[in-house]
Amino acid sequence: MRISYNWLQQFIHLKQDAEKTGELLTDLGLEVEGIDSFSSVKGGLEGVVVGHVLSCVPHENADRLKLTKVDIGNGNPVQIVCGAPNVAEGQKVPVATVGTTLYDDKGEGWEIKKSKIRGESSHGMICAEDELGLGKSHDGIMVLDDDLKPGTLASEIFEVENDLVYEIGLTPNRADAMSHWGVARDLKAGLQQQGTSLELITPSVSSFHVDSRNLRIPVNIENSELVPRYCGVTISDISIGESPKWLKNRLKAIGLTPKNNVVDVTNYVMHELGQPLHAFDAAKIIGNEINVKTLAAGTKFTTLDEVERELHEEDLMICDAEKPLAIAGVFGGLSSGVTNETTSIFIESAYFNPVTVRKTAKRHGLNTDASFRYERGIDPNITDYALKRAVLLIQELAGGSVTSDIDDYYSNKIEDFPVFLTFEKINTLIGQNLSQETIKSILASLEIRVNNVTETGMGLTIPPYRVDVKREADVIEEILRVYGYNNIEFGEKLNASVSNSSKFEDYKLQNIIATQLTGQGFFETMANSLTTPAYTKLSEQIKEEHDVAMLNPLSQDLSVLRQSLLFSGLESVSYNINRKRSDLKLFEFGKTYHNYENGRTENKHLTLFVSGNRAEEHWANPLQKGDFFFLKGVVSTVLERLGISNIKSGTVKNDVFSEGLSFSFGKAKLVEFGVVKKKILKEFGINQEVLFADFNWDQVLDTAKNQKMRFSAISKFQAVRRDFALLLDSAVKFEDIYNIARQTEKKLLKEISLFDVYEGKNLPEGKKSYAVSFILQDENKTLTDKQIDKIMNKLQQNFEKQLGAQLR
Repeated sequence: MRISYNWLQQFIHLKQDAEKTGELLTDLGLEVEGIDSFSSVKGGLEGVVVGHVLSCVPHENADRLKLTKVDIGNGNPVQIVCGAPNVAEGQKVPVATVGTTLYDDKGEGWEIKKSKIRGESSHGMICAEDELGLGKSHDGIMVLDDDLKPGTLASEIFEVENDLVYEIGLTPNRADAMSHWGVARDLKAGLQQQGTSLELITPSVSSFHVDSRNLRIPVNIENSELVPRYCGVTISDISIGESPKWLKNRLKAIGLTPKNNVVDVTNYVMHELGQPLHAFDAAKIIGNEINVKTLAAGTKFTTLDEVERELHEEDLMICDAEKPLAIAGVFGGLSSGVTNETTSIFIESAYFNPVTVRKTAKRHGLNTDASFRYERGIDPNITDYALKRAVLLIQELAGGSVTSDIDDYYSNKIEDFPVFLTFEKINTLIGQNLSQETIKSILASLEIRVNNVTETGMGLTIPPYRVDVKREADVIEEILRVYGYNNIEFGEKLNASVSNSSKFEDYKLQNIIATQLTGQGFFETMANSLTTPAYTKLSEQIKEEHDVAMLNPLSQDLSVLRQSLLFSGLESVSYNINRKRSDLKLFEFGKTYHNYENGRTENKHLTLFVSGNRAEEHWANPLQKGDFFFLKGVVSTVLERLGISNIKSGTVKNDVFSEGLSFSFGKAKLVEFGVVKKKILKEFGINQEVLFADFNWDQVLDTAKNQKMRFSAISKFQAVRRDFALLLDSAVKFEDIYNIARQTEKKLLKEISLFDVYEGKNLPEGKKSYAVSFILQDENKTLTDKQIDKIMNKLQQNFEKQLGAQLR
């Protein structure tokens, strides 16, 4: 939100500079994110002075150029080459001196430099009005009044207004500060707390009066809950034209483009008082009546931006006897707006239900200044006041007469809100005892009325425009922000409580695994939980009927909650690959969301993505692709780090993998991992292999909690390694070898590893070679060769008997 410093001065005569005022606004909760300068003329005419043309003769080397001698007030006349047809001796003209920056119609600056034009030096430029940004004419140079003194600053002559504009990061709860009046009201309270009492000046509407009653347009409200208050009045015999400079400067300073005197007044009052207004061309209101109601779903309506929209059955509309004129509180219609031919208008000032406006604005993807205010809740008590203010300004700028009474429909008045504030609660929350007089003073400056005071607290009434102050804690927050957070004293004693928590808390284990993965070269990602429903077509594991749909999605691509972390992760992979980051190791902790028949569920997952090389290219390390076995190793280390052992591997039934495995503990499936199908990768424009692991994190946590940690001393006796090179059928898995070896020797066999696989030349058809290592160790004594040979012979016999293996 943009707030003009000069505009604020109309409400409160600030005695401190703009920077100090900005600091106070931030302390009051209206965070100033930046202060921009504004000039009614781009550049502020800095460096432009009045010049007196002492002589003007033709240029010897150019027919259309003239040599002039110009007194610019410094005692040293300068020579300027000028091509304007109307330049003449004796004129007073605007001169852009050397070093001055002028701006073209696109706002791009260019500097005036010393130059030579057809052999003659030129020290400046005599300007036309378009070159100074004062108009559009380029027929010739500007000729100024003869009585002006050379050297006079052009900014003084043309009354250039310079302003400073605050960019305020307005939080949604501060609906009361959505105007210059609201910000000034906060400043008054803050300055009063600092010991400076300033008057809050409000525009007078006492001169408002009805001239005649010959153009009354009655208003019919269909649902008073959607329209608690609605005011309207007509003005006739107006003249549409350009707004005066002061009004255009106010609007330009806050980033608005002036339109005409009527539309500009409605925008001005909205940003001045916070009350949105809308002006209708009265001649275009068929049936001479206004109906505020909803229309049938599918009704077509063209808004001011010339877009035809299809209305929803809950959209509140402003209509005449036959057609809709505007979307209430959001946007006007193309057919009813004010144009240059308008001579009479109907002005609307209303309080619409915030929820209704918010839903309609989101539904149609509209975000206007009016909806911004209505959605957050405006002040229902200034509806008629703002309307009178606008009428008086329109009469001042466009003429006309008021031709109807103000029709004010306010069936159920919005009352002040009662709150009881206890002194004990104030001191408890703030941590410091504030005097009752200080509290009363702050409340009064915030227009919160103190009705009664008891020994324990105060009975208060909160004005309706403070929609965010409904509880005792809210009032205390208001007191604290005006009193000043920086004024709260801190004691030397620091109190802290220590709570006992399980080592298996989710965040603790999550941090442990995140630290481990980052140590292995992974980067953590965090994807949006909102996604597109189109992803349900990529896998049979996720179904459209299980989508959790958003009521008011920002777009179709963000209309449902994700059922899988795979697709949002592939979006990240694709994004990185497209930016030349093809070696990726990513992980994410996130949730999936499902809408089942028995209710909605959330499940937490840990996902891993590996694509490209395992590590960056380096002379000491050859490049290695991140393959299936690399991912399997990472998955295993995650489970091992959590103390989960005795896991069983199995085949994957998930259709997103071209090949993969699953690890289970008992009947609980902990993780599925493998190579993502190329068909899915193609949907994301990925042309390289991607490996994916999906941990059911909730199940992993439950399993980790039930694992008993066992500790044993490191054996003092040496371990022995023996290897077998086995010739096997192609269908035999390493898992088969592993299980047979474990059953054969349960006590002394510590590790079984597959370190080489060979298929190809010199092997019979349908055969493969596995190189398997076995680590043997006795905890109590050194193994003898006889014991080792006995175990290895037994292993060989079982492999030959059960698998048909042969030693190579």
